[in-house]
Amino acid sequence: MLMTIKQMRVKYGEQTALNINEPIAFEKGERIGVIGSNGAGKTTMVNALLGLIPYEGRVITQLTPEQMAVHMQQNEYVTTVPVKCIMETILNTKIKEDEKLKELIAFFDFEDCLKKRYNTLSGGQKQKFTIIMVMMQNAELTFYDEVTSGLDFETRQKLMEKLVEWYKDKDDTLVIISHYYEELEQMADKLLILDQGKVIAYGKKEELFETYCGKAVFLLENTPENRTLSQGIKILKSTDHQLALSCKDEREEEELAAVLIKNNVDFKRSHSDIEMIFVNAREQFYKKQGGMEA
Repeated sequence: MLMTIKQMRVKYGEQTALNINEPIAFEKGERIGVIGSNGAGKTTMVNALLGLIPYEGRVITQLTPEQMAVHMQQNEYVTTVPVKCIMETILNTKIKEDEKLKELIAFFDFEDCLKKRYNTLSGGQKQKFTIIMVMMQNAELTFYDEVTSGLDFETRQKLMEKLVEWYKDKDDTLVIISHYYEELEQMADKLLILDQGKVIAYGKKEELFETYCGKAVFLLENTPENRTLSQGIKILKSTDHQLALSCKDEREEEELAAVLIKNNVDFKRSHSDIEMIFVNAREQFYKKQGGMEA
């Protein structure tokens, strides 16, 4: 086990920002996606694990701070010298002599940026630069906090594709904080769902989907006609414009699909939708607590 959070409580004055009561374990090679609304406690947890803020509780790990790396949402560097100088100074190396650094620069198509000053880089280029700096730490556990924040859709997609490709078949452990569900679909195999400082759910994506959504979910337009056709099928929490129908097994899935096809209804089938996991896990959590969230 790489790291286990036995308990963790973080308070800012009288306000509890994070309260983890059940053990959460990070194992070697896992890709853990952390999701939650603003103020859920995501960045607070990372800062506590890195020793940047105090907490009450117990974390078990043999990792030293030097064996952990973090990509933060905001990173600033000096603007008076070229990026190449910043990179070599902070990393205490020379690009022409460092094979791994040269490999990363080439992999992220960053060669043309080396002579530029940091403040002249685009948002995507700044993110690439910071990612290269993080990867050069050779950390066993790396935290990525909103790695594509502020980037346009196309740039986000290209950057995530690069990250997925780089970490493929590597045994690095990654903890990825993101509010973009499609990014976590690409990167994460486990999910940690936080809300208002509480742990809503933690586990493998497939297991969480089956627990909170069913064997499969059919998504279709929310119309009176479709609601009539769906009578007897469990309806999950979703957006107002769509129906999310939960199928508990293959037989129910086949029967529902046959009805929808016969009535010429367009639908989408899902068995791993992270947004569906999030909204339904959150709703079920607060129902068990005896009411909706505050």
